[in-house]
Amino acid sequence: MSRDAVRAQLARRGLRAERERGQNFLFDPRVAEQIAALAPVAPGDAVIEIGPGLGILTRALAARARKVAAIEIDAGLVRTLREEGDLPPHVDLIHADALDVDLAALADSLGPPVRVVANLPYAVSSPLLRKLLDLRGRVAGSLVLVQREVAMRLVARPNTRDYGSLAVLHALCVRVERVRDLPPSCFFPAPRVVSTLVRATPLDPAPLTADEMLHVERIVRAAFGTRRKTLPNALAAGLRPGPDPEFLHGVLDALGIDPRCRAEALEPGQLLALARALAGRC
Repeated sequence: MSRDAVRAQLARRGLRAERERGQNFLFDPRVAEQIAALAPVAPGDAVIEIGPGLGILTRALAARARKVAAIEIDAGLVRTLREEGDLPPHVDLIHADALDVDLAALADSLGPPVRVVANLPYAVSSPLLRKLLDLRGRVAGSLVLVQREVAMRLVARPNTRDYGSLAVLHALCVRVERVRDLPPSCFFPAPRVVSTLVRATPLDPAPLTADEMLHVERIVRAAFGTRRKTLPNALAAGLRPGPDPEFLHGVLDALGIDPRCRAEALEPGQLLALARALAGRC
């Protein structure tokens, strides 16, 4: 499919790419096939796709996988895909907001192995990336397209501008790799940013267990919530109730963490140890 063909198909249906939803449609079947291969999708795999758009990547995934569950929020795109998307019978099209879908239950219903492959809508890429972390133990891995700026945040290391809670939580759950960049010319409409394919492979065992996730996330987000403050002050500002100052300083001393440091100076493992030490105290 060409850029002009995408434009014509949208116009025929009275549709347009909605910027508020971050819709930028992949239209080159060759690029879609490369993405499916890089996932890598095998004949025995089931795939969860988020944001199929006009189905270019969906068809490439279906050519390799035993089952594809494609989640699309846009009612107009769902109608278009059902009526003229040429989707094979082993593709289930789900009209829903992926943020509201129980992805764990969906993965369980598909049966292992399951992979997530998606051109994530720019507008909701961060919350979707966080949601995918809850699929550990249910998926073999994910390959997603995000803005390059988001990809840099995912792989950032301590003492860098991009390092934050997103990088920490991912480092404690999955191994993240930047696979390749895709220029704006691969999409319609062409975005103003470069997109990056990011692969995430679950760590086995992962340092962060599923039952710890919410508590650790709360501590980590508070630690990075006011980046210019020292760690004790950031936690005091971001947590309700906040930790007892004397107890917190004792914890930092026991962990060998300088109380004058900021969260961005700490490795993911140090932040995990801190969160565990604060469990039940704030």
